Amino acid sequence: MSFADKRAIVTGGAAGIGAHITQAFTKAGAEVIVIDKCTGGDISDVSFLNEFVNSIKHPINYVVNNACISHKGILSKCSFADFEQVLRVGLIAPYYLTSRLHHQGKLAANASIINIASTRARQSQPDCESYSAAKGGLIALTHAMAVSLAGIARVNAISPGWIDTADADYSPEDHAQHPAGRVGAPNDISQMVLYLCDESKSGFITGQEFVIDGGMSRLMVYHNDNGWKYDPQL
Repeated sequence: MSFADKRAIVTGGAAGIGAHITQAFTKAGAEVIVIDKCTGGDISDVSFLNEFVNSIKHPINYVVNNACISHKGILSKCSFADFEQVLRVGLIAPYYLTSRLHHQGKLAANASIINIASTRARQSQPDCESYSAAKGGLIALTHAMAVSLAGIARVNAISPGWIDTADADYSPEDHAQHPAGRVGAPNDISQMVLYLCDESKSGFITGQEFVIDGGMSRLMVYHNDNGWKYDPQL
């Protein structure tokens, strides 16, 4: 894929999956604008978002809303302010950034907007309410924006499962519990981002969620079945 002369915004693009998405765009020839808290980009601050959009000089072809944080949940006594901050970063910022780009005429024709959600929108471990709520809302926001921006931009979501962003050494069991036979890699996500941004390949796709989790969320789990055992003490 070639994205020469194209411009992309990637939030949370300095680390993890976001950094790999940034690298993939750059390798494909796109100019990438990274917003990340590591570089002073606080997307939970409406003033920052307004100033950022005002500073853009050229139309944006691709927006990847990747940034999110977690303040856990009920068991950790996540406060009102903490929960609100997660939603500001993971849900409100994707809406507001997209809205300002649109209303200020800074989205290029046939733009593509990708929201990085999570399988945690539909599956949970204990104490993850703030993150799960933000990601669940992001999936709903995706199809809503796809309808509102019809003819202006295509809007899709990617929900990663277990993605190894640290080049860790996982056990055979960690890999085997995925029907695909392995833990996911950042490239699994970044290549889908590029595909969904390529008008010639995905021009008929909008309002959709793509789950990339090696089939893990499709595997039914019962105690003492297929090697699985439930032990509440673990």
